Amino acid sequence: MSPRPKRLRKISKPPIVSGFKPYGGKPGMGEILLHFEEYETIRLCDHENMNQHQAAVAMDVSRPTLTRIYSRARQKIASALTEGKQLVIEGGKIYFDSDWYICGNCGCYFNHPEKEKPLEKCPLCGSRDIKNYDNNIEEIYEDNPRCNDMCICPKCGYEKVHQFGSPCRSEICPQCNEHLIRKNQFNVI
Repeated sequence: MSPRPKRLRKISKPPIVSGFKPYGGKPGMGEILLHFEEYETIRLCDHENMNQHQAAVAMDVSRPTLTRIYSRARQKIASALTEGKQLVIEGGKIYFDSDWYICGNCGCYFNHPEKEKPLEKCPLCGSRDIKNYDNNIEEIYEDNPRCNDMCICPKCGYEKVHQFGSPCRSEICPQCNEHLIRKNQFNVI
């Protein structure tokens, strides 16, 4: 029997640094990985002075789960301090408590956790054509000219209107069971 899948933990504020290095130790002492949710429990309980119930509500987890995460975080920090190891903050089953956006140029989905800074451009392509993403993708892209592209089967020539946001290679030709490709790619080959 497999274990129950982990519920995503909500992070309100990402860390401003990606880790810490010991001062004066020998190089190559190793590193300890502190997950984002572990960092968040330390931030909420020790820095924001929340009790564990309040922190659990803020992270959208149960109080016993928060207690386990908090205990693990404190053990890792103690190990890094006493053993002189580097502390790296990354990873974990998390999501950021922020709005999501979609780029009208490249179709990139992204969030903007730094709410105090204005969002100016897409982090992937640099375009300023950014819209709030509210799970209504058809409405966002109904006027996008790239939706007029075609997906084509390289084997038999079957064509289908390209669905923006879904790669052509995920579509299968109903006639010969080949993966489709973008029509402009077919002409180059």
